[in-house]
Amino acid sequence: MGSGKSTAGKKLASLMGWTFIDLDKSIGDFAGKSIPEIFEQHGEKYFRKIESELLRNIKAHTNTVISTGGGAPCYDDNMDFMLDTGLTIYLKLTPMQLRSRLTGSNDDRPLIKGLGPEELLSYIEKKLSEREEVYSRSELIVDGFDLDINALIYSIKLKQNDQNSDF
Repeated sequence: MGSGKSTAGKKLASLMGWTFIDLDKSIGDFAGKSIPEIFEQHGEKYFRKIESELLRNIKAHTNTVISTGGGAPCYDDNMDFMLDTGLTIYLKLTPMQLRSRLTGSNDDRPLIKGLGPEELLSYIEKKLSEREEVYSRSELIVDGFDLDINALIYSIKLKQNDQNSDF
């Protein structure tokens, strides 16, 4: 949350001439509700169920960038699925960098709604410590704070060449 997945994903897809899919937007479209409404009316478990189903129903599109929510890799073996069907990228930021980005957007994000600055930092540190093992399984780990999109494109192309030479 707040790492810039959607922003970077759109830019990456545009520069590479690929399709962009925002999984959270797809969930909202599917449910006919905003993410905060889904959480409020049905809870996180329901949200995660839809998230996993839609992730798998996207199928393995080629030349597509899919931005998932921060929790998506951590539920229902989603990370295994993503590793099996595509190239995974972790936009890594420190808790302080994430707090800086998330401050002021609490009301739009159900999991951090109403948290003050110190509570927000504690929440971020806790979530990162819980999720870091999963996130670190990503095939590319890049600095999400000073993201160089052209360097990321280069890394992706190198990774694709490595994968193609394995056949």
